[in-house]
Amino acid sequence: MSILIAFTDAVTWFIEEFGLLGIFLTMAAESCLVPIPSEIVMPFSGYVAWLNGSWRFLIEATAVSTIGNLVGSIILYQIGARVGRPFIIRYGRYFLVSEGEFKYAEKLFERYGSYAVFFGRMMPAIRTIISFPAGLFKLEIPKFIVLTIIGSIPWNFALTYLGFRLGPYWTTILDYSAYIDPIIVAAAIALLIYLLFRFRRGKTSEA
Repeated sequence: MSILIAFTDAVTWFIEEFGLLGIFLTMAAESCLVPIPSEIVMPFSGYVAWLNGSWRFLIEATAVSTIGNLVGSIILYQIGARVGRPFIIRYGRYFLVSEGEFKYAEKLFERYGSYAVFFGRMMPAIRTIISFPAGLFKLEIPKFIVLTIIGSIPWNFALTYLGFRLGPYWTTILDYSAYIDPIIVAAAIALLIYLLFRFRRGKTSEA
């Protein structure tokens, strides 16, 4: 049995055993740099929804996973704000975060500011580490919370929905995650543009 299969079995057992609480805990842990891929957690959650024929569970799983992301991200944000850069450079490898990945996340934040939190939530490897530079650069907490939530929802919902649609074949997502990630990012950008358009249109009509 390969390490990936054994790890997948352990994660799916945990979610089967604890349900929504299991989803919350695994996604919070992922956002704290514990190497638990959302590409396993969320599609399997969608599969559970498929087994029960429950759209409600799909929505609940998306909501709970997003809350888990937020809690874990706030913890990592606080570590970044209080401990600083040397911590992640020295200990990041123990959480499977390379120095190169961290420096890339830093550059994203320096270049795009708070928007890096939104888009970073949907980028492989970067999505778990982006909260650290946000804390390091003291991004305002309310803004950080909002951007983390709206950045997490499209990713979590898309993976859960794919698991729901694929049913017993949900594990195929693991083989094609490299192709799925850019699609989710593109969809999130389209959603952001749409929301900004609606917001500005509403402001114009009020004036």
